[in-house]
Amino acid sequence: MAQTRLQRLIQVFAWWDSTTYGTSFTTWLRGESVGTDEFGNRYFRTKKGKVDAALGVERRWVIYNGPTDPTAIPGGWYRWMHHLSATPPDGNYTPREWQQPHRPNPTGTPDAYRPKGSILRPDPEIGISKGYDAWTPN
Repeated sequence: MAQTRLQRLIQVFAWWDSTTYGTSFTTWLRGESVGTDEFGNRYFRTKKGKVDAALGVERRWVIYNGPTDPTAIPGGWYRWMHHLSATPPDGNYTPREWQQPHRPNPTGTPDAYRPKGSILRPDPEIGISKGYDAWTPN
């Protein structure tokens, strides 16, 4: 019972973990489904493509399958979400030979990029020039 209450509380406030009640209600009230991508993310727009007076275009949004990760939006859906394309992708997209499959954003994980000399790197001394002498006051 306590776990269920906690999950409900999290859904009210925790937008980074999944959709909130507010987003779910707005989607039910004002949105229409446009499609789903290969990661299970669901895409929506305002009903009947109604133009929002404040934006000058229709509103478009995504409900992520799992944690919120904007890097998990494929290229075709990115184009549609940012109004670079009027029609959503049809799902027949084949990536070019130079395109790599999606990799989750590694920021904050052990796989994150650490430049030479970073104190978070396992070998922080590598990358510091050999001829460097620290200044010391007299």
